[in-house]
Amino acid sequence: MAATGRLVDAFLLIFFVFLGSTSSQTPHKRFEYKLSFKGPHLVQKNGKIPFWDYSGHAIASDEQVRITPSLRSKRGNVWSTYINGHDHWYIEVTIRVTGRGRIGADGLAIWYTKTRGVDGPVYGSSDRWNGVGVFFDSFDNDNQHNNPYVLVMQNDGTKSYNHANDGLTQQLGGCLRDFRNKPYPVRAKLEYYQNRLTLWYNNGMTPNKDEYELCMQAHEVHLEKGGFFGVSAATGGLADDHDVLSFLFYSLTPPTSEVPGKEGFITDEERERFTGEFDQYQQKFEKQREEYVKEHPDAQVEAEFDAVFEREEERELRLIFEGQEKIHKTVRDLQRKLDEIIGRQERTLSLVSTVQQNMPSAGSVQPASGGGGQPAPAMPIQRHEVDAVLSAQRELTQGLRDLRSKVDTIHNRAATIETNQQRQLQGQGQGGGGGGGGPDFDPLILPELRDNLHHVKRDVSSLLIQRPGSQQLSCPPIPEYPQCITPVYFLVLIFVQSALFVVYLAYKSKQEAANKKFY
Repeated sequence: MAATGRLVDAFLLIFFVFLGSTSSQTPHKRFEYKLSFKGPHLVQKNGKIPFWDYSGHAIASDEQVRITPSLRSKRGNVWSTYINGHDHWYIEVTIRVTGRGRIGADGLAIWYTKTRGVDGPVYGSSDRWNGVGVFFDSFDNDNQHNNPYVLVMQNDGTKSYNHANDGLTQQLGGCLRDFRNKPYPVRAKLEYYQNRLTLWYNNGMTPNKDEYELCMQAHEVHLEKGGFFGVSAATGGLADDHDVLSFLFYSLTPPTSEVPGKEGFITDEERERFTGEFDQYQQKFEKQREEYVKEHPDAQVEAEFDAVFEREEERELRLIFEGQEKIHKTVRDLQRKLDEIIGRQERTLSLVSTVQQNMPSAGSVQPASGGGGQPAPAMPIQRHEVDAVLSAQRELTQGLRDLRSKVDTIHNRAATIETNQQRQLQGQGQGGGGGGGGPDFDPLILPELRDNLHHVKRDVSSLLIQRPGSQQLSCPPIPEYPQCITPVYFLVLIFVQSALFVVYLAYKSKQEAANKKFY
């Protein structure tokens, strides 16, 4: 039993030591934006990509870089302007290759070379490069039915790419993968760490970005830093769209070397350098500030540099004041609009009162007679004039009804106020003079309110007496038309017509009787 326990302890010790050694060998990753690009907002206003150059038939847009369009015999490329200053690194490239045909051409290449490539025969870039290239070959030149194919090839600047057999004899490794016309973008991850070159491949069949599979791995691969990264593509008799959606570069730091800091992911050497530069610039700033104060003693210079920035309390107060100003402005606008509405109502009421005052005189207008002679024959009133008069009468009646309701409301409110005031006066008299908790009321106001109320009642009575419904509108007299026949003539004509009708009936019956004799 004791021996079994010792074996278990030894196994656990070896297992944890293995885990510790594995975790300690994991490199630290850091994103380098000067060697990367991705959308959106990929292109600036001048049509360029930050830290990258593209040429040939490449087209840069807001979301991607189209290395070559789906046209025959086109070449394009995009290269970084900054060199790689890291010994260990890995890149993630997202591409999309689409075409109408079942077979595409020619392919796309990802480069890391000592010098930037130019327009050439190897997937749109120059031959005899010094570095490494990852080729996505979509056309089968050797008729071995082994395309599309992904391969990695290293060159020291002396080899020419063998197009006849698609570079299969020159490759470090590769895998047979179809990367054309996939539902999702295809991803490739190339890692160079401790002289080991590894390529992972994502087939683009699922939206999972981390679903990689190992494509190839080569050891004892020596790549020097100081090179350039690039992507190129070419088309031939057949054509595909070759698009690059993103190119992300990460530097790798071995755990045995300088470990990045926790705060800013920088090394101790970089932190010391940045701290020294900051102290140097701060001293220089203080010196220039003192010189400025000596040269301009009258200028108002703030004593503290922090005073330039706004504190949280000041910001809250400023926001409160701004909100109050907006509220005051809104209230002023509402008050102005309310005044306009009240003014319009007053003008409308004045017009209504003017119409009411003019109604009696307008209703008593009689046709003028001149010199005792016969009055001039008036024109008969038209139908539309009658309709206009009736509609005006209805509108005026409705307005008077509304006015009466408003006056009744005012009368009720005035009566309520008068009753409340009388109760308050009675309560003050019972409470003993000026003492008590009731409101301060002036007894002289009551007679004035009564007079105003009597005036309102009198005006309402006059309006009710002068209602258009109680008045009879005098219409112009109807002119006399001449009579055509007298009643006697009318009766004679009826008698003659009846006699003729009787004679006709007798004649008709006689003719019918004579006709029956022949049958």
